[in-house]
Amino acid sequence: MTTDFSAGPQTTQLWNRVRPILEQIEALPFLGQLADGSLDVKSFTNYIIQDGIYLTGYAKAMSFLAAGANDRDESRFWAGSAAEAITVEEEMHGELLADSRLAAVHEELISSGSGFQASPTTLGYVSFLVATAASRSYGEGVAGVLPCFWVYAHMGKVLVERAGQMSADHPYRTWVQTYDSPEFDESTRKAVQLLEQELENAPTEVAARMRDTFEQACVYELHFWASAHALQDWDAAVLVSQS
Repeated sequence: MTTDFSAGPQTTQLWNRVRPILEQIEALPFLGQLADGSLDVKSFTNYIIQDGIYLTGYAKAMSFLAAGANDRDESRFWAGSAAEAITVEEEMHGELLADSRLAAVHEELISSGSGFQASPTTLGYVSFLVATAASRSYGEGVAGVLPCFWVYAHMGKVLVERAGQMSADHPYRTWVQTYDSPEFDESTRKAVQLLEQELENAPTEVAARMRDTFEQACVYELHFWASAHALQDWDAAVLVSQS
């Protein structure tokens, strides 16, 4: 399934470039199990915790974009998106603790010491976005934060289609439905339009870096879902045992 948020030839070409990554994301067991309701509660809770940590850093990256934008409307858009990311994180945490099943697993993860620690992938992704937005060109910063908009909006449509008519007792019904939001779709279209403009006006070398940044962030999107499902932590023994 394809959701076309492209705003012109530049972003159409870019979306086609990352299609192999999108196909890998769509094939992840995490998303299939989320749609059919079979996803392990611990994996889901870990994903929500990591997503909350990620959104805090994501908001910082967009705050840098708000400060770096020359256009007032663009600055307002990024500032508003940063505020919304924090709001979403707080709402997720509240809903997590309101569900007794998730709250119990959440407490277990906190007690184990891994509750609010960023996984290696989460830390890497956040660090990449913040560093890009803070120290690279404005266009590269936009390219970095866009996959979280675009890939998330696309996967929302995929998830809702896969889940079909969910029963009232589907454990992740509310979460699956939040993936498909008209308001978020509109924000995604705005963000894609901004990148289209930046790519159109950027010198060749800068535009190439923007495309590379976008692709790298898409790879991080893939790894973020996969690592949360696998309960990735900082235990080096996992790496040593595979060497």
